[in-house]
Amino acid sequence: MHSLDTVKHAEQTPGTELPWAELGLKEDEYERIRDILGRRPTGAELAMYSVMWSEHCSYKSSKVHLKQFSEKAPRSDAMLVGIGEQAGVVDVGQGYAVTFKVESHNHPSYVEPHQGAATGIGGIVRDIIAMGARPVAVMDPLRFGAADHPDTRRVLPGVVSGIGGYGNCLGLPNIGGEVVFDSCYQGNPLVNALCVGVMKHEDIHLAKASGTGNKVVLYGARTGGDGIGGASILASETFDDSKPSKRPAVQVGDPFQEKLLIECTLEAFRERLVVGIQDLGAAGLSCATSELASNGSGGMHIELDTVPLRDSSLSPEEILMSESQERMCAVVEPDKVDRFLAICEKWDVTATVIGEVTDGDRLGIYWHGEQIVDVPPRTVAHDGPVLQRPYARPDWQDALQADDPAALPRPRTGDELRAATLALVGSPNQAAKSWVTDQYDRYVLGDTVLAQPEDGGMIRIDAESGLGVALATDGNGRYAKLDPYAGAQLALAESYRNVATTGATPLAVTDCLNFGSPEDPAAMWQFAEACRGLADACQALGTPVTGGNVSLYNQTGDAAIHPTPVVGVLGVIDDVARRTPMAFADEGHLLYLLGDTREELGGSAWSQVAHGHLGGLPPAVDLERERLLGEILVAASRDGMADAAHDLSDGGLVQALAESCLKGGKGARIVVPDGQDPFVFLFSESQGRAVVAIPRSEEVRFNDMCGARGLPATRIGVVDGDELEIQGQFTIPLAELRETHERTIPALLA
Repeated sequence: MHSLDTVKHAEQTPGTELPWAELGLKEDEYERIRDILGRRPTGAELAMYSVMWSEHCSYKSSKVHLKQFSEKAPRSDAMLVGIGEQAGVVDVGQGYAVTFKVESHNHPSYVEPHQGAATGIGGIVRDIIAMGARPVAVMDPLRFGAADHPDTRRVLPGVVSGIGGYGNCLGLPNIGGEVVFDSCYQGNPLVNALCVGVMKHEDIHLAKASGTGNKVVLYGARTGGDGIGGASILASETFDDSKPSKRPAVQVGDPFQEKLLIECTLEAFRERLVVGIQDLGAAGLSCATSELASNGSGGMHIELDTVPLRDSSLSPEEILMSESQERMCAVVEPDKVDRFLAICEKWDVTATVIGEVTDGDRLGIYWHGEQIVDVPPRTVAHDGPVLQRPYARPDWQDALQADDPAALPRPRTGDELRAATLALVGSPNQAAKSWVTDQYDRYVLGDTVLAQPEDGGMIRIDAESGLGVALATDGNGRYAKLDPYAGAQLALAESYRNVATTGATPLAVTDCLNFGSPEDPAAMWQFAEACRGLADACQALGTPVTGGNVSLYNQTGDAAIHPTPVVGVLGVIDDVARRTPMAFADEGHLLYLLGDTREELGGSAWSQVAHGHLGGLPPAVDLERERLLGEILVAASRDGMADAAHDLSDGGLVQALAESCLKGGKGARIVVPDGQDPFVFLFSESQGRAVVAIPRSEEVRFNDMCGARGLPATRIGVVDGDELEIQGQFTIPLAELRETHERTIPALLA
């Protein structure tokens, strides 16, 4: 190729071969680029299209299914900014708005666990800043391979140190998340990261470049060779150790630079200096310039040679594809540029005017005066391929669902039930995760009200009134493997329930959809079913999807991960002083089980721990029951009727009891209701249930409320003593329960 492949040179050399296949493009996609441009692309144009049309950036396989989140969206007065922006924004009252989003950084975190996870946190935080908000908290839903696999000892500590190191340096509390182990994630850990930010309504900013003559300012870190095509290319193909081309340098994060970037950006916002803004994440400058231009009212002219570099040997193509971290792009009116640059200088942030908004409809990029890009920006940013991938219910699905756990041997005697309880509570997925969460600062900034291991994290956003928000993330890949439609609904139901358990009213949803290769019809069927299930459930619960992320190609060779839709729910609480914690802390409080318990053990923690079994159907979904339970839990919190509450999910009632007893340091005496099988009572994973601790003075009022609304409420025991006693079956001292619950993770990672 010509040493500088200009637009003029491309027009004169139509036969020049370009490495489109190596950049992940298909032949028909390359031909379409030629049709759009009326000529062959330049090397720089090819670089831009290749990263922006990658699966990770263009959603080409998922777009057709994601449409349902808009088409079926419930009407919501709270929604201020919906799908399509960098993050969704909801109204939480008193003039406050909250923005939140979850994204994946899966493949980079396998290649380089610490940096992959750290830059995942950095990227999601910049999405939140770019909306005009101050970030106030992060969360991290994580999935790793088998707990006892040697590679888990490499990946997990690296991921945790990356998340903790980056978040702690930014001064952001980590208030929730999950840690799940399953051999299906062995070569494909899932590192999902959520951030939430707060602003006033009038401070919302969008990614658009409007106003001819306005300047384009690149600010933050200098551009380097790290992460060239990183997330965009790495996350867009099946993972394979043997292909060096699929292991580009993972981006390197600098949290101190990001902290300066946050303060610098927020000060510029306060002074109303910014017309439009975009963070530089996947696809770097290719994304920022094409997105800003296509969302604005005109074109854009960029002088690429003015971009500040860490490595002077980078080619124009590499500069456009670099995913170096801690960078943002702002559109600023000419008379405000000097003030914007002065604020950047004050915060020691490098800032450079690299171009301006033009009155045309083209994105023109120049290198030392020569034009190397001349494209319609929408074709890069928004009009990428839309694929109707074939999908089909896999032929093994029927046999999987027919393999019901009812046939498995189950504990019958008190001694067997005791042993099964200890095995469950000490299993890697049900054991205490304090080895992980103790590496995160959960209380920095002083506004954390609830954090792990509570059902939901809660942050106070107004000190005077006590206004706050609660967040939870959930997703059970075992349920989704058994039935992806129901599995996605169960993920939403659990997240919704967790938020309501804290006393907050669920408002809105963000999702991170982690699946196998879209080229596999079975994985694509799982994805299509999960989207349909989640969209239907959001409609039923009145919680719109505000945005999120799709992560495909999570498989090694032919082995895909379990379909893992992770659902984050945000709720609002008028006064955080009324929150409901999970701890049983007061002797004599009465314990009530809300909801119905049936024999539902498909995909259950018991079947996994006791038998290594996955089969049958997941628990039934009843969204009306979830909504009713949520209303009861919120009312009980608001009116001071419940002093503690804990939702029932993985591990059933016995796991919830163990966790609430250990958190409060108080035991419980439990009576198995007449006619109920003790094993089913303790280990079933029926949904729409919670256990609550009620002061005796509130029992009549609480029962009246549940009765009036038609929610089954069964008194099952009392908070008492220093052991968990299931009367007539077994007793476990809290000291033994705690030792079993807390030793597992440290022992695995020792």
